[in-house]
Amino acid sequence: MTPVNDSGDVRLAELVAALSLGIDLGFNQPMEHVLRQCLIALRLADHLGVDEETRGSVYYTALLLNVGCHSDAHEQAKWFGDDIDLKAGKYAEQRGVRGALADLRRIGSGTDGGLARLRSTVAFAVSGYREIGDMIVNHASIAGRLASSLGLPESTVAAVGASYEQWDGKGWPGDLHGDAVPLATRLASIGEFVEVAHRLRGVDGACALVRRERGKQFDQRLADQFLATAEMLLTELDGRDSWAAVIDAEPALDIRLDPATFDAALLAIADFIDLKSPFTLGHARAVADLVAGAAPRYGLGEEEARTTYRAALVHGLGKLGVSNAILDKAPPLGAGERERIRLIPYVTQRMLRQSPALAPLGAIAVQYGERLDGSGFPSGLSGTAIGREARLLGAADAYQVLREPRPHRDPWPADEAARRLRAEARAGRLDADAVEAVLGAAGHRVTKRVAGPAGLTAREIDVLRLIARGLTAKEVAARLVISRKTVANHIEHIYAKIGATNRASAALFATQHGLLGAEETVLT
Repeated sequence: MTPVNDSGDVRLAELVAALSLGIDLGFNQPMEHVLRQCLIALRLADHLGVDEETRGSVYYTALLLNVGCHSDAHEQAKWFGDDIDLKAGKYAEQRGVRGALADLRRIGSGTDGGLARLRSTVAFAVSGYREIGDMIVNHASIAGRLASSLGLPESTVAAVGASYEQWDGKGWPGDLHGDAVPLATRLASIGEFVEVAHRLRGVDGACALVRRERGKQFDQRLADQFLATAEMLLTELDGRDSWAAVIDAEPALDIRLDPATFDAALLAIADFIDLKSPFTLGHARAVADLVAGAAPRYGLGEEEARTTYRAALVHGLGKLGVSNAILDKAPPLGAGERERIRLIPYVTQRMLRQSPALAPLGAIAVQYGERLDGSGFPSGLSGTAIGREARLLGAADAYQVLREPRPHRDPWPADEAARRLRAEARAGRLDADAVEAVLGAAGHRVTKRVAGPAGLTAREIDVLRLIARGLTAKEVAARLVISRKTVANHIEHIYAKIGATNRASAALFATQHGLLGAEETVLT
């Protein structure tokens, strides 16, 4: 295995560009859609003669524009069935009233039976409209928080946070219009929609789109500049290597990551990816911690341990390409649904393989689902064909899955999880040494005492864990044997203490403060 370059020469651009490939899949677009929209936005910015700082803001804003849209995919799937298919509708030729009506026809499509669908329609009429609007606003907020976590300048954070504002002021949340919308946002917005129109309908189709949205969605001056130079801006987009072109176009004020900031960036991205499902909140972080603790017990050297830890942080990136209608579904899954799950490691490797800094992580992550007897996925490898680092990652992932809730079950207690993991080793599927190393690192999940962050009480942490996992107030009340009014009061106090306004932001707080790793956590 080739270890990650730790010379301090890892480029943030490579990490964000790799993440953008998952954003493509989450919108049911071909890989490199976001890379091409970045190139279009940059070319238009260059025609305007922007300074290097603004160019850098355009670059990262275009790459991160839709990165927050997976954060409430659980709710999207609840209302509309397939969250990825829903997001793909963003690029439909005609949105407006027709588009809205098309979306309304999808309400309840993820439920079984006409009565269940009717209930969903009624529930949506009561609270769904407001919830969907809040979700769109939250997407931009979440994306801005990731941009900040990655150490990007405040101007870029602001531009990413304004992702859904429009020139005419009719975007979301509708606080900005005209020149108040950051220039980087306006350029990235044109790049995003022009890329799809050009790919589907050529230069003429792209120009028709810009003419239609001039002075509405798009800045009329930028629209005019695009229309005057469209042929030049869109030339050779299909025939060139978009990855290489975007990396080569990185602004002169590029960002290089030393080992510590590289780990921090990977951790920030891991937490955001795991927001996709309430059943996997904090999963990558917890698996990486297990790997870090187990690596010395398993005999990995320092470099191998560091690389395996980083592979653990990114091993679930491919989830972005799977609908929550599948990820959050209770078994049994259909054959096609199972195959989508089994392809997650392969997609992860595809996202990481073009970056010299990230490819070694993908080479480990692609094998985490493999099993020694050949029964694993995605390639059915067996025996020595599975690397030692991947064996350790596979054991850590399997243990953490047992310790987390799933749509059809509660988390297994620590002793039962350990018993099941050892049974997998005895059956010849998991490496017995890796299993024992992981269980040793887990300490058999003994009670872990922590101080409550943001002044949260023990009971508030209990409630926070459950609402982060997607339980309703009624379900939390039943689980904790308290009244719904008490739950509502707890939620109000929790949100006030942690500065959250919705489940996704509360879930991120719980993840980043380590409140989801072990369900027995208590306060000192």
